[in-house]
Amino acid sequence: MTQPNKTPRSPYEKVGGLYYLGRCIDKIRYRQAGTLRPDFYELMGKGFDGRIMGFLELDYAKFADFVLTGASDDECFAYCHNNGRKLNELNVLIWNDFSSKRGWRDGASELLEKFKAESGLQARSDLVTLFEYWEVDEGRKP
Repeated sequence: MTQPNKTPRSPYEKVGGLYYLGRCIDKIRYRQAGTLRPDFYELMGKGFDGRIMGFLELDYAKFADFVLTGASDDECFAYCHNNGRKLNELNVLIWNDFSSKRGWRDGASELLEKFKAESGLQARSDLVTLFEYWEVDEGRKP
């Protein structure tokens, strides 16, 4: 039996030009495979997953069902385009800027501090966004 210990890709890796979408896709795939690190389960479809689905005007459960058909990343992005909000360059810019700065002096700042404390990273004043926190917490950056 495979041990659940995988973390999704970096939120900075783009799919269809969008930050975070690939991470959402990975979480769906890894959970189905039984390899997703267990602490990710609670917020699946909520938190950032919910935010990107809301931004794209998609239903998370329907998107997850599509991902689990074995669709590639490109096919998943095409699903978003065909079934949700039609994005232009400005929409992509707004999403990427919003998402990459989430936690820095905004409504998610307290949540970021909670996550840092739970991970023993509360002394890391250099981690000012959720993306930066995930990079360290998941072992991609020191």
